[in-house]
Amino acid sequence: MATDVNEIEFAEKENRVLHLLKIFGAWCRKRTIGAVGLFMVLVVLAAAILNPVIKRYDPNETNVPDRLQSPNAQHFFGTDDFGRDLWARIIGGAVISAQVGFISVAIGSVIGLIFGVMSGFFGGGIDNLIQRITEIMLSIPGILLALALMATDVGSGGIDTVVIALSIIFIPRTVRVMRGSVLSCKENVYIDAARAIGCKPSRIMWRHITPNVMAPYLVLASSLLGTAILTEASLSFLGLGVPPPHPSWGRLLSGSVMLYAISAPWMVIVPGVAITWLVLGFNVFGDALRDTFDPKLRGR
Repeated sequence: MATDVNEIEFAEKENRVLHLLKIFGAWCRKRTIGAVGLFMVLVVLAAAILNPVIKRYDPNETNVPDRLQSPNAQHFFGTDDFGRDLWARIIGGAVISAQVGFISVAIGSVIGLIFGVMSGFFGGGIDNLIQRITEIMLSIPGILLALALMATDVGSGGIDTVVIALSIIFIPRTVRVMRGSVLSCKENVYIDAARAIGCKPSRIMWRHITPNVMAPYLVLASSLLGTAILTEASLSFLGLGVPPPHPSWGRLLSGSVMLYAISAPWMVIVPGVAITWLVLGFNVFGDALRDTFDPKLRGR
């Protein structure tokens, strides 16, 4: 009897998996460009996860006799001015980009979600206070705010400093979007019904409203991932991002664009293509998510 029950449960799980795969396949066929964007992101994430397996050299290992080699069978992307393998450094940079991007967006967007929901739900003085702070933060360009935060050396001066700086600049953007979504959502009939049966405000806010504003939240988070990658690369290019010896893509560009753009163009092209590839993938995938959750916005 127990065996029959286990077989039934296994069959149900298998059917659910097959159903999800069918839904995903249908989405890929309908949103072909979005599926391409997702593929671009997954390629980089796979490289980051498989970094210990696919890298052939230590990204920080110098080998002066092999310096400035063009791409070849031994060094797929060539070597830099210290003889370091660019393939290993690009893969190492993918790890850094994935860490900084996902952690900073997770922290910043979750904090922004909380304050955005509170602002839209309560209104009044709480809404005014949160929105005035948000407007002040939004009035400062994101890259300048990040530069100021990096200059104050928040955190320990390592990767966590970059994560904290990026998280802070993502909070007001998320607050503004979530507030607008909550203002629309709380006028629905089911919210009035929840109030009528005596639900507490906290329950209405987190159990009835928040789940129904997750679609715009996910779309925003996907777009912020591309912004995080690009901002981190910009900070590293300016020398204020991920510190050495971490092989950040922006730092790879910073050390080569002025000196080796002509004599060793692969040192500029390879990290530039890597940044463009990942940011474009996130943006295209985010647009597809937006069209999926709200087809009315398509083409605007």
